[in-house]
Amino acid sequence: MSVPLLQVDRVVAGYRPDLPIIHGISLDVGEAEMVTIIGPNGAGKSTLIKAIAGIVPVSSGHVSLAGRDITRFPTHALAGASIAYVPQTSNVFTTLTINENLAVGASSLPKAHALRRVERAYESFPVLKDYRHKKARVLSGGQRQMLAVARALLTEPRLVMLDEPSAGLSPLMVSEVFQRLKLLVETGVAILMVEQNAKAALAISHRTYVFAEGRNRIDGPSREIVENPEVASIYLGAGGRKR
Repeated sequence: MSVPLLQVDRVVAGYRPDLPIIHGISLDVGEAEMVTIIGPNGAGKSTLIKAIAGIVPVSSGHVSLAGRDITRFPTHALAGASIAYVPQTSNVFTTLTINENLAVGASSLPKAHALRRVERAYESFPVLKDYRHKKARVLSGGQRQMLAVARALLTEPRLVMLDEPSAGLSPLMVSEVFQRLKLLVETGVAILMVEQNAKAALAISHRTYVFAEGRNRIDGPSREIVENPEVASIYLGAGGRKR
């Protein structure tokens, strides 16, 4: 059996060491696999990917990518570890043009490589090409998400982590963004996604983890999670806390 690309092993994490938000969570993501994390508010979904991204301190447990221990890696070191993280908010520079946003994302690359990858980004997300010289603030919510993902891909990560990419989007834009993510996985990139729009996320992801009160309660193929009656009870029986 092949080793998963990402392995999270019994991670305990929170903004304060004495007040953990997640309690011994384990999960994995395979190569070119889309995995979704769902659950009620306060379940620890966003906290987990922030812990993987080095934003929230990890008290115990381990995180590895392709067998390499990346536990407590600082956020700025993620690109070198082949991980890209796309936060829910403030994920683009609204005062810069689309082209400038992409240039920032490719700034660590040699100039010739950077130019090629920026052009490849426009090929993958053609809607951005029409706006390349406009400020990012003119983009719709869905277009901003596409720009954020396009910029994250410039370092050619093996894994992209997204925190609620559909937040605030119209149903039409949700469908378009999720279709782009599905195509991205088909190119070989793995995705770990936190998502409140469970129905839409389950429809495109391979596997799903259901969190409740900082713990992993259910996991399995997304097509099975859809039919699991316990998932509805978890949503109805918990909530109210901040993520």
